[in-house]
Amino acid sequence: MKQAMRQVQDILLNGKQSYYSSRGAARLLVGHGLEHDLDALGMDYPAHLKRDTAVYPPLMKTSARLMSNSLRYLTRSCLGYDIQTGGHHHPYDDCMAAMRLYKRMRAMSHLHGRPKEDDDESTAKAFPAWRQRELERMSPEELLGMSKPDYQCWCLDDDRRC
Repeated sequence: MKQAMRQVQDILLNGKQSYYSSRGAARLLVGHGLEHDLDALGMDYPAHLKRDTAVYPPLMKTSARLMSNSLRYLTRSCLGYDIQTGGHHHPYDDCMAAMRLYKRMRAMSHLHGRPKEDDDESTAKAFPAWRQRELERMSPEELLGMSKPDYQCWCLDDDRRC
């Protein structure tokens, strides 16, 4: 197990000693339900380098609470083919499906745009109760203009502007 963990870390770190000293050399980790895989290996990986199709908001269920769609469902609905037929998971098929989903989402231009570096931090925090009336008087366009997504759009991975 330790040997497998070292090999995975060597691949992910791209030959560097740690995630934080790699200065851009560390690789993106793409998958579906990455926390389960990382737990099984006894590893952690920085959130900014993970691309998990199970927790990417545009791929999650749009119910009252955000929940993950299954990889089987996402592959069928987004990619147009079936995996995990007969109740069996094949690691290669799951891996390829997650990578294809990532590439499909990365290629899409989303409406959120690139976050501005000089944005005021106050919009990222919850508003105090005294501002509630002020927010209620704002138009939808004004509210949208001051809001920011809490995830990075994968289309920004290619360093393109959305």
